[in-house]
Amino acid sequence: MSVATEAVVLRRCGDPSSSQEPPFESLSLEQVTLTEPGTGEVMVEVATAAICHSDLSVLTGHRPRPTPMVLGHEASGVVHGVGPGVERWSPGDRVVMTYVPSCGHCLPCVEGRPALCEPGNAANAAGTLVSGRRPFSDREGMPLNQHLGLSAFARHTVVSENSLIPLHDEMPLDLAALLGCSVLTGVGAAINTAAVGVGTRVAVFGLGGVGLAAVIGAGLSGAATIIGIDIDPTKFELAAKLGATECVTGGEGVAKRVRQASEGGVDVAIDTTGIAPLMLDAYASTRRGGTVVIAGLAAPDARVGISPADLVATERALKGSYMGSAVPERDVISLTRLYRSGDLPLQDLVGDRIALGEVPEGFVRLHRGQRGRQLVTIGG
Repeated sequence: MSVATEAVVLRRCGDPSSSQEPPFESLSLEQVTLTEPGTGEVMVEVATAAICHSDLSVLTGHRPRPTPMVLGHEASGVVHGVGPGVERWSPGDRVVMTYVPSCGHCLPCVEGRPALCEPGNAANAAGTLVSGRRPFSDREGMPLNQHLGLSAFARHTVVSENSLIPLHDEMPLDLAALLGCSVLTGVGAAINTAAVGVGTRVAVFGLGGVGLAAVIGAGLSGAATIIGIDIDPTKFELAAKLGATECVTGGEGVAKRVRQASEGGVDVAIDTTGIAPLMLDAYASTRRGGTVVIAGLAAPDARVGISPADLVATERALKGSYMGSAVPERDVISLTRLYRSGDLPLQDLVGDRIALGEVPEGFVRLHRGQRGRQLVTIGG
């Protein structure tokens, strides 16, 4: 059996070397067909999805993925139906989606690093579920690729049972969508990857959704100094509200200004921009013995030139952070508790609320620098 539904389909990616705007016209709301969930799979009625820079990077071609594709990877919803062999989930369960469906058996999973799951990431790169299936097809019957195992810009989607995290009944479904990517990534970069401790001096480069979440994470960890950096100073008021003790405008000489503001350099610099030159600024803003965490996804061909001699002589550490080095089953539940206690102000991260058919226009606004996470109200 199959289900008729609606989804936002990306027909082609842009050319990242082009100076022209991304091909926004290649995004459209379409009538699609969704097959019933197979073994180990779950159909979800999507409640809310958020538009993320990682989605935009697929559209621009900076993060190449197979097309045509149903985009969207930051979302919450309600279980609609389950496939054979699924015992954990039942219709009506409220869930957050996580974009790496960890298998639980490969070496990274066994080591407690499910974000690096080998089968999960291989399936994501191929545009399939971990089963190898592509459950969406268009009106002509052409298969549509899956985005990070979720394809959440749709009224219904089919995902691996391992792509879901249960939600507490008191957690609002709309705000819960943010826990699937931006908040998990930003808070996790500070707490899990950087291991920010009490009294630490932290700089966060980029004050978008992930960067603001990193500011929150640094504050939750007891950082004494939190410096937010962005080229748009209108973001500073919100950053300060969320815990930044000082803000610095990006641009030439920013590393020097951060070092001055932190009296010699920060202990931890977190880059959320995915822009290679800014990663060098983040490195230069740290003190001797400092740590640089790269949480922003750069283009695959981007390179950063760092002196190995300096790396050795100053004992700096350079670390990547994917999905905030999170264990989603553990961390999403912890983040939910923090929200319920008032320590995680998710509502402050929200910008516009839009309908599913407005997603293409939402990408235009994101590309042009609109502030706040755009939440797509779909169902629920």
